[in-house]
Amino acid sequence: MEQTTGGAAALPTYNLNPEQEKKEIVRHYRALLRALRPKLKKGDKELLRHAFEMAADAHKTMRRKSGEPYILHPIAVAMICVEEIGLGVRSTICALLHDTVEDTDISLEDIEREFGTEIARIVDGLTKISTVMDTNSSQQAENFKKILLTLTDDPRVILIKLADRLHNMRTLDSMKQEKQLKIASETVWVYAPLAHRMGLYNIKTELEDLSMKYLEPEAYREIAKRLAETKRERTRYINEFIRPLKDKLQNSGFNFEIYGRPKSIHSIWNKIKKKGVSFEEVYDLFAIRVILDSPQEKEKEDCWKVYSMITDEYMPSPERLRDWLSNPKSNGYEALHTTVMGPQGKWVEVQIRTKRMNEIAEKGLAAHYKYKEGSNDEDRFDKWFGQIREVLTTQDTDGVDFLQDFKTSFLAEEIYVYTPKGEVKMLPTGSTALDFAFAIHSAIGTKCIGAKVHHKLVPISHKLRSGDQVEIITSNKQKPSEDWLNIVVTAKAKNKIKDALREEKRKIAEDGKYVLQRRLESIGAAYNQHNIDELVQFYKVPSSLDLNYRIATKQIDLKELKDFQVLGDKIEIPKPKPVIPDIAADPSRQYSRKDSELIIFGESSDKIMYTLAKCCNPIPGDDVFGFVSVGKGLIIHRTSCPNAAQLMANYGHRVVKTKWAKNKEISFLTGLKIVGLDDVGVINKITNVISGDLKINISGLTIESREGLFEGTIKVFVHDKEELEELVLRLKSLQGIQSVERFDAETVS
Repeated sequence: MEQTTGGAAALPTYNLNPEQEKKEIVRHYRALLRALRPKLKKGDKELLRHAFEMAADAHKTMRRKSGEPYILHPIAVAMICVEEIGLGVRSTICALLHDTVEDTDISLEDIEREFGTEIARIVDGLTKISTVMDTNSSQQAENFKKILLTLTDDPRVILIKLADRLHNMRTLDSMKQEKQLKIASETVWVYAPLAHRMGLYNIKTELEDLSMKYLEPEAYREIAKRLAETKRERTRYINEFIRPLKDKLQNSGFNFEIYGRPKSIHSIWNKIKKKGVSFEEVYDLFAIRVILDSPQEKEKEDCWKVYSMITDEYMPSPERLRDWLSNPKSNGYEALHTTVMGPQGKWVEVQIRTKRMNEIAEKGLAAHYKYKEGSNDEDRFDKWFGQIREVLTTQDTDGVDFLQDFKTSFLAEEIYVYTPKGEVKMLPTGSTALDFAFAIHSAIGTKCIGAKVHHKLVPISHKLRSGDQVEIITSNKQKPSEDWLNIVVTAKAKNKIKDALREEKRKIAEDGKYVLQRRLESIGAAYNQHNIDELVQFYKVPSSLDLNYRIATKQIDLKELKDFQVLGDKIEIPKPKPVIPDIAADPSRQYSRKDSELIIFGESSDKIMYTLAKCCNPIPGDDVFGFVSVGKGLIIHRTSCPNAAQLMANYGHRVVKTKWAKNKEISFLTGLKIVGLDDVGVINKITNVISGDLKINISGLTIESREGLFEGTIKVFVHDKEELEELVLRLKSLQGIQSVERFDAETVS
């Protein structure tokens, strides 16, 4: 997929007359019908036409931000469902109607009357999701549970929602910047992992690339440019690599396709970040794909034969073999991946799969069910939905925690771990022996004191790897403790531990309740709801359970009770007088809600209390946003901060637009990492450029040299991004310097 932004981008100006508009809408609708033709049965065409006319009429006065008629959006979403996800007629009808209940006068009853219960249920699910994810409400993550309930009820809901999100991302150009950042953050935080988990690799990749285009525009443009520049030599290399393999496969009588495709911009960027390498050093900028036309009973055998031919020609890297034929991923993905040493000493990834496997890899869940028809086996998708259902029914944590747990429990890659009897359990990557214990049974989890992995004793916090055989060791004296929550990653284990801790807390709180009762009676007050509420408020605890628990554990000693007045049997707590700030005395506090949406800080820093986030250390000139925190005022983060996606996706209502005002009086601390050849006088050269030429203050400098290379970190005070960029350019131009990078996620202190 050389084109990374797929689909039609929103038109910046839309100027068709009503007649042309009608033709445009009909043209799109006809294209949709053509794409659906192989799936149409008797009566389907009429139903589709009815849905299209109903949606077109309902949306007739509405426009998108780009100016185009709104109905083009549902048609585009339906087209993605058909062509890119492989859904059928009923899903297409749902896609055409997906915004009608929320945005127009059409009710769910109307849809049920016209199209039946099944379609009404899916549209209802889609309506719930849009009110969940696209508002600024702090309920976003809380309501995300509703999405998952509809997902396990009918997975088509989530597939259509992914198509809707993909079209919104493709047409995001017409939105305001803060909306772009919020939608892109949410996409990369929730929707891309969800697409991956549903087996929709192409859609997942495109969602990640499009999010990156808005969240990391510079890095995105740079990699896209480099990919375009190297396209010709890449194509030449791919052809050279493929030539001998083609001959071998043809001589063996295989019916096959073989081609190279570039990796996505987002995955290249991830490699550059994780491995700390430059674009030129990312060895797998592309992957070679071999797709075989094999009957299902011979698929495995054929894939391994092809693997054997490829490794006869090119030397494989043994630790880079991935066998998802014997053990498919839980999203149905099957393939054989290997990395081999190609011509010119370059490592090349090769993916071997059959046509059926390829369709499942591209169309995910929809294709998976197509091939499953007629089989009664409970497959991995069903098991996955079952696990989600189990967690949702017992889940009562707050929304944001839930979303985080859901990501680590259900959207991560998985590992396969065996019980002593050889039963396989599927767990998310990063799971520990304690997660495995809870996966077997919650009673085993709560009594777990350790485990044996391949007969060797390990602690409960031991991280498991795919293929481990694990035996859990229990003791009746064991009880879960608070720190267990930091050991486990699965939502099931977290819920069961919280339940056990609550039960324990309740038992201890009973003692506190008895103490409180006696103390209240000693001052002539009753143990009643009014008095408990008053004390909960006075001691600032979340609930009466916490009050009793803290009394029992002596965190609260009730000595203040003697100062309270008792009227009848009720206690009266004296209320402190409220302090009313004198706004007239402090004119800097007078800024309206409208001003607060665009806070310009720097020059006007005296007006607004702000702090710079330690996770990304922004400096003037960086793209930034303000995050309204509890107690710390406004915290300024870079939009490329490692925590930005999570903050914008979960707390969109607390994010404010911010930009810098020029202020040469204030300087900001930032850090640079320099790597180069260890040469005499290299430190002198570096400090000359910084202090001598550019008159920049150095806060700290550490240099380590090893085997002819040096690695240095320099902390400097700069006024803005331009000054920092000038410094980086000057340092890069010094002889022997290999790379100069601003360090990002580490704290500069």
